[in-house]
Formats: sequence, structure tokens, C-alpha cells
Amino acid sequence: MKYQDFYKTIKKPYFSRMDISLMGLVVYNYQISLWAKKGYIERIKRGLYVFSERRSELSPEEISFLLYEPSYISLEFALNYYGFIPEMVYAITAVSVKTTRSFNNKFGKFIYRSVKPPLFFGYRVMETKNGKYLLAEPEKAILDYLYFNLIHINSKEDIEELRINCEMIKKTVNRKRFKFYAEKFESEKMQKIIKIILN
Repeated sequence: MKYQDFYKTIKKPYFSRMDISLMGLVVYNYQISLWAKKGYIERIKRGLYVFSERRSELSPEEISFLLYEPSYISLEFALNYYGFIPEMVYAITAVSVKTTRSFNNKFGKFIYRSVKPPLFFGYRVMETKNGKYLLAEPEKAILDYLYFNLIHINSKEDIEELRINCEMIKKTVNRKRFKFYAEKFESEKMQKIIKIILN
């Protein structure tokens, strides 16, 4: 199959080898390699590619979901998005039930932290022109962040060192949902930290 015919057939700015198979297209491995070498396509990860001239149509958030499913954006990136931490974040941080992983590609750095399946909740579906991605709700983003830093938090001073904007949290979070989600972590220490943050 010629590249231009393939390009016109794939309607999205990205494609996977699975897409090629499901569509019944005849595209050989050497063609994929040749198109990449010529700069027509860019490899996001093994088996996943984006058309070079359409890469600007995809956001890093969308790429994050495509790279590692199931996953939802949380932790530092989500905290910055909601205005809960002051620092700029230079990586997309996400949570997944799969093994902890990280990826580096032309779209940036992507970090995935692993949680047990019962803790994979508290996100909203963000529909996009090219698909979707999942974003933690404000309350869950905070709890995920505390969960992964729990071992380092032993005092009010430790909470302050995390540089979380507690005033912003108190003004914006849904307290009922926050406490309900916190209970699912089944951690007394987490409950104590939540009380300090909200009081």
C-alpha cells in the first residue's frame, strides 16, 4: 500500500499496528520503517505512530492516554492544573493499575505510578477531537499525591514542605467527596493528614 493511500485511509492523526490489522490494510513492517525514516510518521512507542504533519493536532494529555492504558492524569500535573501547587510541571504524571513506567518521546516525558485496582477511581473523561483522556478529579489528585508521599509525611511541617496550597484546596474541593474518597485508601494516617489540610 502506498503511503498517500494509507494516509488518506487513516482519519486520525495517529495509528497503531492494531488499527492496520482491524482495517484489513496490507502494510508491511519494512514500509512502516521506511515511512519513519523519511519522516512521514513518528514513533510514539512500539506499535503506535503519529503522522508527522498532524502531530500538532494531538495534546500531551491525549498522548498520555494512548501510551499507557488504562491510566488517568493525576499527581503533580493535575495538582498544577487545578492550582494546588505553584511549581511548573515538565512531565505528564499519571496513575495506572499497570506497572510503574516512564516514556520519553517528542511529545515530552510521561510518568506512570502504579496503584492497586481498588484505588483506580475518581477521574473524569475528557473528550477531545481525536479521542479522549482521563483526568483525576481535584480531590483524587490530592489523595493520589499524598498516597505516594505518605511515608515522608509525619508532621504538619512535612505537609507544608510538599508546598500544597491548602487555602486553595479548602476553597475549591468538595469536602464530602474528598472524605469519601479518602476512606477508600483505608489509611488512618491519610485521614489525619486530610483533617490537617482542611482545618
